[in-house]
Amino acid sequence: MSLLSLFKPKGPSGFGYGSTAEEVVAGIDLTDKTVLVTGCNSGIGSITVQALADRGARILALARTEEKARAAVTGIVTPLACELSQPSSIRSCVDRIKKEAPKIDVLIANAGIMALPELQQAFGIELQFFTNHIGHFLLVTGLLDHLSENARVVIVSSTAHRRAPEEGIRFDDLSGEKMYDPWTAYGQSKLANILFTKELARRLAGKAVVNAVHPGVIKTNLARSMNVGVRLAMTLASPLVLKSLTEGAATQCWAAAHPDAAELTGEYMADCMVASPKKIALDQSLSERLWLESERIVARLP
Repeated sequence: MSLLSLFKPKGPSGFGYGSTAEEVVAGIDLTDKTVLVTGCNSGIGSITVQALADRGARILALARTEEKARAAVTGIVTPLACELSQPSSIRSCVDRIKKEAPKIDVLIANAGIMALPELQQAFGIELQFFTNHIGHFLLVTGLLDHLSENARVVIVSSTAHRRAPEEGIRFDDLSGEKMYDPWTAYGQSKLANILFTKELARRLAGKAVVNAVHPGVIKTNLARSMNVGVRLAMTLASPLVLKSLTEGAATQCWAAAHPDAAELTGEYMADCMVASPKKIALDQSLSERLWLESERIVARLP
């Protein structure tokens, strides 16, 4: 538990900054529920998988390779390969789920990469935007007809969405070649997660609930791309201000399983309660434009 949790009050849900994944799902029966989690093999993804599996859920555990997924988790689990920067891997995963798995009750888009120091691309698109947004867009939209009635979709964003460009999404530079900054690019990808959430919630109104979450600032292997100085600073700060992994997984577990979150949709959440994102994240015209551009990108992928 970080020291900050002692000074942050709990919200209307009865949970807050210092709540853990295990606490928010305590007493909830997820027997016969099928839960898909991307990025199952490390960080808050592995905690989320274990917390929900402990409540009886059947887990579709997605990682870059099936071996990583199988090694990461225990319980009623189907390990699946899903490399979010490779459309062929995503499509193969979607096809296998549709053929072999029950309808999905909860889909948690948890995986991501952060603050790559140098520009990298996938299919001509800056890699953080492609992995964090386009990869999940392709996966989620590919599984819409495999969602159960009243399913929940949880998209993991970040307060770092506030570091996105002033215009929100640089549609004229999705390659990152005109201007690249690691944190601006990461912020843009996390803003895209919220915009995707908003538009998906509108499109699935009455059929499913869709919410974005900020897990909190956590020391995970997402920091592996940062320079040594930043990683050292995070290590020193960890006991004071950073959430533990189980605290970081709490909000997505709450959004995925708690009864209080069942009727909430199109929201941005933090500390197991509704929060306020950057104003541009509420721009419906921007979310609609992002959806159309994402469809165009996906349509031309091999």
